[in-house]
Amino acid sequence: MNSIADTIRSLAHEKNAVILAHTYQPAEVQDIADYVGDSYGLSVKAAATDADLIIFCGVLFMAETAAILNPHKKVVLAEPDAGCPMADMITAPDLAALAARHPDHRIVCYVNSPAEVKAMSDVCVTSSNAVRIVTQLPRDGGIIFVPDKHLGSFVEERTGRPLVLWNGFCPTHARITPAMAQAARAAHPGACLMMHPEAPRESRALADQLLSTGQMCSFVKTDGHAEYIVATEIGLIHALVRQNPGKRFFPLSPLITCPNMRKGSIDSALAALSGAGGRVIEVRPEIAAPAERALRRMLELGGPAS
Repeated sequence: MNSIADTIRSLAHEKNAVILAHTYQPAEVQDIADYVGDSYGLSVKAAATDADLIIFCGVLFMAETAAILNPHKKVVLAEPDAGCPMADMITAPDLAALAARHPDHRIVCYVNSPAEVKAMSDVCVTSSNAVRIVTQLPRDGGIIFVPDKHLGSFVEERTGRPLVLWNGFCPTHARITPAMAQAARAAHPGACLMMHPEAPRESRALADQLLSTGQMCSFVKTDGHAEYIVATEIGLIHALVRQNPGKRFFPLSPLITCPNMRKGSIDSALAALSGAGGRVIEVRPEIAAPAERALRRMLELGGPAS
């Protein structure tokens, strides 16, 4: 494993490449990445990098975002077929039909969506900044929020603003049930239960903290608990343990895994970096330009990354 990691670091230096990995990636991938973070943190890093080559260890919409923000750089998705079921739940024609029914509404688009949907949106958001951004939007006219109905209902709760929601969801976070939360509390009394806002409303009601993955990492660093129940994709626990060696972390359930994130491996990262594997991501200019405007507005309104 060390020889592969050394080869990756040497190749990355030689090619002026940066390796970006989501916190849901397997531990071996997180350990060789230059930056590990949530969707917002990765967007910030992608926008700021001076690397010539971006190797993205995550899923398609994340690599598309990096390509849109870096039109003159080469972006390679390490796992060519790693997609996002939530992103596939909405298309540009879907959004066009919804917008036609609500012509006075602004369109807020979760980054977990196709580039074509971002291109039709006024602003993009992530789970870490959706509340902050929606709070700042003018109150004349309504807001369409796509595609995640669970994150959208969370934003409604926190902002008091009614949203027109799409019937999309994350299949991984939708598995989080009240019964899982109750069982985890019984097994780990006194632990702080942190839950991702993509979880269904009835499950969110049982959490101590509702946080994006990046916010979970920031919260634990300064919080006084010794133990935490982590109600999101299990890959995050590796990052939490690495950043907080004196604390203990328990998955809500071993069932909370994302099959697409689990595809990641150190071998696929090396193959993408060497040119022997991966998928070069290109977004057509007529889609990339308006999508970039929505993403840049997110970076403007969203505040610093966690």
